[in-house]
Amino acid sequence: MSGISNPVTEAELHAWLDGELPEERLAAVERHLADHPEVAQRFERYRAQRSLLGQSFGPLIDQPLPDRLTPPFTARDHSEKPLPSRGRAVWWGTAIAASLLVFLAGGASGWVMRDRIGVRAEPPTAAFIADAVAAHRVFSVEVRHPVEIGVEEEAHLVNWLSKRLGKNMRCPKVTRGGYQLIGGRLLADSAGPVAMYMYEDAAGRRITLYIRPSPNTSGSAFRFAQDGGVRALYWQDNGLALAVAGETDRDTLSGVAEEVYGALNS
Repeated sequence: MSGISNPVTEAELHAWLDGELPEERLAAVERHLADHPEVAQRFERYRAQRSLLGQSFGPLIDQPLPDRLTPPFTARDHSEKPLPSRGRAVWWGTAIAASLLVFLAGGASGWVMRDRIGVRAEPPTAAFIADAVAAHRVFSVEVRHPVEIGVEEEAHLVNWLSKRLGKNMRCPKVTRGGYQLIGGRLLADSAGPVAMYMYEDAAGRRITLYIRPSPNTSGSAFRFAQDGGVRALYWQDNGLALAVAGETDRDTLSGVAEEVYGALNS
């Protein structure tokens, strides 16, 4: 745990995420994250969201600043020298950082606003898959406590998750890649309770199935995402948003996702 006389602050956690934390505080922050898995999961989610935003908006950094966005926000005299590339990069970098803050801050409030105006939209794709990847990263490396309830108590696990999610849950079995169910746990994200099942192969490699209730009851096709070494397939079906994630090849992941889909619809 972090020392009481010198506790780890939120600012230090963000500095750690940005790679700007002073070296003398690195050990304390890493101990704090190890002792507080819910905090570690939150910052892994931030890392995943940043990566997804970077993939989407990173190319904008190299684009010239539009004339309409140049103070005083009127057309610029084209005889003037263009903004130096460093100035453009700083401006676009600031804009992307601002959009990231809005994206993170709006994770919960956006749903409240949609409910108030009566709009029932699909779950926020970027936020959902970022949460699934972050949860996989945090818990798949656990040695002693990878799951809260093991597969030997499957009936208890199913009943507990069904009650907390308000859905009729199952523990889908998979065989692709030699993976077997080892148990599950209850998590939470900005939209509410989440179920996560974990599977392991003979070599100790793990994949996770992340399930969240969704207001959208229609189904969707499988979609693929990747953040670093973690690949994920995600979809919607029967009022659930689901994601299978792991450090494995896309074909194996696709086979597992298809098995999960079949098991939940049999």
